Amino acid sequence: MKVLLLTGLGALFFAYYWDDKFDPASLQGARVLLTGASAGVGEELAYHYARLGSHLVITAQREALLQKVVGNCRKLGAPKVFYIAADMASPEVPKHVVQFALDKLGGLDYLVLNHLGAAPAGSRARDAQATRWLLQVNFLSYVQLTSLALPSLTDSKGSLVVVSSLLGRVPTSFSSPYSAAKLALDGFFSSLRRELDVQDVNVAITMCVLGLQDLASATERFRGITRAKAAPGPKAALAVIRGGATRASRVFYPWRFHLLCLLRGWLPQPRPWFIRQEFNSTATAAA
Repeated sequence: MKVLLLTGLGALFFAYYWDDKFDPASLQGARVLLTGASAGVGEELAYHYARLGSHLVITAQREALLQKVVGNCRKLGAPKVFYIAADMASPEVPKHVVQFALDKLGGLDYLVLNHLGAAPAGSRARDAQATRWLLQVNFLSYVQLTSLALPSLTDSKGSLVVVSSLLGRVPTSFSSPYSAAKLALDGFFSSLRRELDVQDVNVAITMCVLGLQDLASATERFRGITRAKAAPGPKAALAVIRGGATRASRVFYPWRFHLLCLLRGWLPQPRPWFIRQEFNSTATAAA
């Protein structure tokens, strides 16, 4: 019975991912505002969009890294690429970022929300101040950027692409504030999608569920604590771009995360033994 069940699930996922309607030409000339573009998946997203001929405004906190990414995007063929250094921990910043993008590109076809702020792993991250900061960076700034960009996206019948995390669907240990922010993202954008449908607003929302990425700072934070392996950034970025361009409601990378989310509904309270397999208990006790 278990073999039949796994075989059926495998066939379902194969059929789901085989049906690929992605047309690279659809992104040529597209106007894209991309956040968190200085490293990791965000940097790879910028390079993919550049190769596909999209017009770009990229933003992140570190200006020197943004300048490097801009130079590489130009070499890869981006017809227009601009950057604005911005710290999303400041509530005033999203307005300046969206206005900058509208001024430079004349409108938006894609808003790709990818930036994140991560508190140190471990129990010491569970305090009100850390949670407040994480919610501003990882949730409230997403809401602000969306609200400000939505009129332009409505005009262009564009797309909202939200890069989230498996922790927003399947919370795990030692991630309390981060999981709270990601869970809020999932709830907000799932509700917004329904509101736009009711209002007959043709703006797609694609939620992307990713795991630990090949970002040096993120990997270093969890070194010795989690046994999870980082996913390759270029492939994850391409999965995000395909999902946004085809106006898919969900993207899971790696694909097995879809199965994990389904299992979450069947096993809402996993056994402590199962949870401990994800972590080095000695390292977490010292965190």
